[in-house]
Amino acid sequence: MDLSNLRPAEGSKHSDSFRRGRGHGSGNGKTAGKGHKGQKARSGAPRPGFEGGQMPLYRRIPKRGFKNRNSKTIIGINVSALERFENDTVVTVETLMEAGIVKNPRDGVKILGNGELTKRLTVKTDAVSEGAKAKIEAAGGTCEVI
Repeated sequence: MDLSNLRPAEGSKHSDSFRRGRGHGSGNGKTAGKGHKGQKARSGAPRPGFEGGQMPLYRRIPKRGFKNRNSKTIIGINVSALERFENDTVVTVETLMEAGIVKNPRDGVKILGNGELTKRLTVKTDAVSEGAKAKIEAAGGTCEVI
């Protein structure tokens, strides 16, 4: 048993896509699942997360740092990963995905200079580090930033 196997008990989950307040025969008539009286039975009930005037949980817990909305998620691939391609292959983001080196290219793919390269490749990616460029060109290949 691990987290990937967890699921609700059989019969404990109910669909939320049925029509409420359509008579007793529907099984959800009269109070339409709201019970009797009280603030939550009435129209204009408080928003989700409202705790009756108490400072709500989402405001009680500390906030740390900030999330830059302009940041990009660039996937880094080392030169050693390009060793699996044949000589004179054109390496693009699509060929990296087909080879299984990159699963989701996100905002771009950058070739980094860790490892050795013996094949002559033409690399066309979003970015290439200086070290990676030197290794690719030393092996007889070329780099092109798209």
